[in-house]
Amino acid sequence: MADKPIILIVDDIPSNVQVLAGILKDDYTIKFATNGLRALELSAIEPKPDLILLDVMIPDMDGYEVCAKLKNDNNTKNIPVIFVTANGETVDEEMGFEMGGVDYITKPVNQAIVKARVKTQITIKKQYDELKSIAMHDKLTGLYNRHYLIDVADRKILSAHRHNTALCMIMLDIDHFKKVNDTYGHLTGDEVLKAIAKVLKFSTRAEDFVSRYGGEEFIIIFEGCDIKDGLLRVEKIREEIESLNPQNIKVTASFGISELSENHKNFDMLLKDADEALYIAKDNGRNQVVIK
Repeated sequence: MADKPIILIVDDIPSNVQVLAGILKDDYTIKFATNGLRALELSAIEPKPDLILLDVMIPDMDGYEVCAKLKNDNNTKNIPVIFVTANGETVDEEMGFEMGGVDYITKPVNQAIVKARVKTQITIKKQYDELKSIAMHDKLTGLYNRHYLIDVADRKILSAHRHNTALCMIMLDIDHFKKVNDTYGHLTGDEVLKAIAKVLKFSTRAEDFVSRYGGEEFIIIFEGCDIKDGLLRVEKIREEIESLNPQNIKVTASFGISELSENHKNFDMLLKDADEALYIAKDNGRNQVVIK
């Protein structure tokens, strides 16, 4: 059974929290906060809420300010917010929508209305997440796609420069993959790609980034990893691929690895060095890792 969607209830009055939780607990996982700061903390912690029911009048900052902070943070801006208030004046509703709220529920709450409006927003959020996932991922392998790689790589590089942290980029190519397709067919070739993608996914950490760059090429970004540790990790991946034998076919891969330096101002510059290292690996006989 899939995990229940998470609802964060923000209200400083326990009885209000209990009423809303009682209405929703059978269909959702409930979290709660009694002030704005705690609401912001819980909103940023994984697993993040799928929806926030936010009281307007809470301690330390009002609900509008909390909502504004949520919408200004890339980590929480896509969490829908329904305001809950005893004040039904039009001016307050306008302010809530201006701050980024998606709906309003007035107190005393009506059970049927709460359930209906929460269900609507959870459905919309689920559809949004599914569309976002499709846009970010390669359909065949399930890894991130090239479009998303290009979108985020420069930000990762800028962050590494800003915080003076290590970063390695790896470009890998499946050796003689055209021969696999020509000999066994493209459907079998697809199974080989999926098997190798699975190795890449389970051989990397949550903070790493793995994408299919195109065809039989893949890109890995190791954050917080210098060239020495990166080489060890990549060599282990190379060995795993070599021993994989997907579809009873012997496959190997070649790797080029480059560590971020002050000369790498953007993704293209770092990728160029990783690509040149990959070319050397292939030119020197393949199934090896080369550093540049």
